[in-house]
Amino acid sequence: MDRYAHLINRSPLFHGIDPQHIDSMLQCLGAHQRSYPKGSAVFRIGDSSSSMGLVLEGSVRLEKEDWWGNRSILASFGPGQSFGEVYACEQDLAYDINVIAAEETTVLFMDVGRVTTMCPTSCAFHAQLIRNVLGVVARRTHALTRKIEHTSKRTTRAKLLSYLSDQAETAGGRRFTIPFDRQELADYLSIDRSAMCAELSRMKREGLIDYHKSQFEITRGSAL
Repeated sequence: MDRYAHLINRSPLFHGIDPQHIDSMLQCLGAHQRSYPKGSAVFRIGDSSSSMGLVLEGSVRLEKEDWWGNRSILASFGPGQSFGEVYACEQDLAYDINVIAAEETTVLFMDVGRVTTMCPTSCAFHAQLIRNVLGVVARRTHALTRKIEHTSKRTTRAKLLSYLSDQAETAGGRRFTIPFDRQELADYLSIDRSAMCAELSRMKREGLIDYHKSQFEITRGSAL
């Protein structure tokens, strides 16, 4: 665990908690880590768990498929980000999505059931941890609202502009890296990959954006 100490200390889950107390808190939460090869499932639809995950290395995607195998990507989480909080807090709520390792990934699991009940060891920062978990859930809800905003746009260009603008705001500048390849971005925005790539090429020729693989830059203001 020492290898990831700095990453764990900086996680929003432990905001406001003295780093000296985090090791004992992890023990209280029954923390354990597990590694997954690319493409393997961390959780599948129908699974139930009282544990949430914190990505230590790699990344995971939240995915959903319909009866015909069409995939929709709901979110992606990288090192220092957590997932599965809602399902862990309500054990009667089974996963209705798949959590997939987008690359070789290591996850730290923590039993949220020990957060939402009285702590048997009376951790000094137990209440702070509960507030942090609620904060993470609130931010996750906000992110989902943003995704709905992107996908509700009428045209492929409008969806791309909405998403790229949001990424630039999050990065605090015109240059940023998105967590998706082209197919994953199309699945996230619920658009056809070929149509999306063609639109990106047009936007680049028009001088609105520049990009190389997952690295993007908004080169000038644009209109729909």
